[in-house]
Amino acid sequence: METRKFGRTGHMSTVAILGTAAFGKTDQATTDEAMRLALDHGVNHIDIAPSYGHAEERVAPWMKTHRKDFFLGCKTMDRSADGARAELEGSLKRLGMDHFDLYQIHAVKTMVELDEATHPGCALDMMIKARDQGLIRYIGITGHGFDSPAVFLEALNRFDFDSVLFPVNFIQFAEDQYRKDALSLLEKCVENEVGVMMIKSICKGPWGDQPQTYHTWYEPFTGQDAIQSSVNFALSQKATGICTAGDTRLLPKVLKACEKFSPLSESDQVDLIAQSEKYEPLFIREAV
Repeated sequence: METRKFGRTGHMSTVAILGTAAFGKTDQATTDEAMRLALDHGVNHIDIAPSYGHAEERVAPWMKTHRKDFFLGCKTMDRSADGARAELEGSLKRLGMDHFDLYQIHAVKTMVELDEATHPGCALDMMIKARDQGLIRYIGITGHGFDSPAVFLEALNRFDFDSVLFPVNFIQFAEDQYRKDALSLLEKCVENEVGVMMIKSICKGPWGDQPQTYHTWYEPFTGQDAIQSSVNFALSQKATGICTAGDTRLLPKVLKACEKFSPLSESDQVDLIAQSEKYEPLFIREAV
């Protein structure tokens, strides 16, 4: 599988980054099978969070013997310094680790939330101190929603984050403002050597009123061809890789698509975006 430099960290991450939200509701046997599959495909980067149900507990046994095989990133949703510190220490304890390679301010969707997490004495200050103490090596920020690219452009103006994580898929890119902001963010990340993880790359749209047949909070593409096209689009952007989807049943297909990745030309990307007319974007711009 192709590897790409994860920004200034220098880590050569596989283009498939193991998204452990898929382990939130699984048993240990299912997690073990998924971890073996990821290792068999050479995956060397994990994204985890305490908000992902039982994920930390399920992955912990693997860290005892495979810590050296993974760049390990974790997150906090708490915006206060004390609360974020408690989450950091709790995650380290559950995973049996003495440090994380990456620690991220999680689920920042608006400028207000960015203010809450970055003003003096809040989560970001805690992370800087934790980095000085050797508990984390790098600091990132994650989020989703229509405004996430614009929010992260501002975040990078406020602090020299080492990574960002946000949604990239061809249907969402049909929204002109989202695409414009996303491409601007990706360019800034290249200029500043910021690692970029992409999420919701195989998103087909919101579930709406239909039954949710997968654990993903969006309806995913499930056919191999559709997943391949979606992965090709995402990995054709100036980014490090995609986090695998939040359901272990989709993992083999996403890994296969990442291994078979074929870059799309600009015209091919435009053609794919044009096909999004038959789908509904996951995020829409809220009326002011």
